[in-house]
Amino acid sequence: MVTTSQKLIDQFGRQVDYIRLSITDRCDFRCQYCMAEDMTFLPRNDVLSLEECARIVKVFVQLGVTKVRITGGEPLVRKNALWLFEEVGQLSGLDELVITTNGSQLSNQAQQLKQAGIKRVNISVDSLNPERFKTITRTGELAKVLAGIDSAIAAGFEGIKLNTVLMRGMNDDEAVDLVQFAIDKEIDISFIEEMPLGDVNHARESTFVSNKDTLALLKSKYTLLPSALTTGGPAKYWRVADSKTKIGFISPHSHNFCESCNRVRITCQGELYLCLGQEDKIELMPLLRNHPNDDAPLIEAIINSMKIKPKGHDFDLQRAAPAVVRFMSHTGG
Repeated sequence: MVTTSQKLIDQFGRQVDYIRLSITDRCDFRCQYCMAEDMTFLPRNDVLSLEECARIVKVFVQLGVTKVRITGGEPLVRKNALWLFEEVGQLSGLDELVITTNGSQLSNQAQQLKQAGIKRVNISVDSLNPERFKTITRTGELAKVLAGIDSAIAAGFEGIKLNTVLMRGMNDDEAVDLVQFAIDKEIDISFIEEMPLGDVNHARESTFVSNKDTLALLKSKYTLLPSALTTGGPAKYWRVADSKTKIGFISPHSHNFCESCNRVRITCQGELYLCLGQEDKIELMPLLRNHPNDDAPLIEAIINSMKIKPKGHDFDLQRAAPAVVRFMSHTGG
């Protein structure tokens, strides 16, 4: 039983009960807003082992975390990742084990993921046009992702949601088509505003699409009803009338959601980031490797990290340089 003093409460009174853990920086796509076209990936020994990942999750659950999202890179390209899902999927006190994926591996793994304890799946899809999809992802095949979505639906997860980043001049004309696709599949969709992360080859300000504009467009096409749904993250949801679909909006620019932040991120190198848009971090890997049989130093570091969790991110599209010069694939999607 976790006492109140053991729970993760930051200096602003917010309880952290949700972690996002990246298990690899590798991916079979090279999405333009996530990573560079020519990436150099980490050596194996610089990446947390799956056993170390499981140990981190267990400690966080002991400290009151009830939701864990596994991310990457692309988590399903990590060899033997299923072992990790099975190891933590049945932890007492963990209400939700969820995953964010590009969908490329789901055709082969969806049923196993469901059996391992994954409850909900988020699948990144930024276009329904095969050629455009290839341009955005640089290497991705839309047909494989669509087949993966169908496999996920067949597996019977509690929830399936598409994640879409709209970029002006690239895919901003597909918002309605993507929503209709979700309606037809009886799944959900979220639109995520592009974030100024990483050293990219285009200006974020020129490609940025506000969720306010997207919401206004969708309201002109559908009857949208406000929803009080919360999935533990920052999305604000609307229900599409006469359908099973909800539309979420994650809006770090047009609607700052930091006042209710309940999450932290752990990279595949064991860096505990207290905020996606800030550089404050704690190195967990040395604690794991220097104290293989003693969780006390790890627990102490995690509890103390709450003292440096910032009030909020500092995204500003007017800046000449990105807010944080690390790719999304480094922090975890």
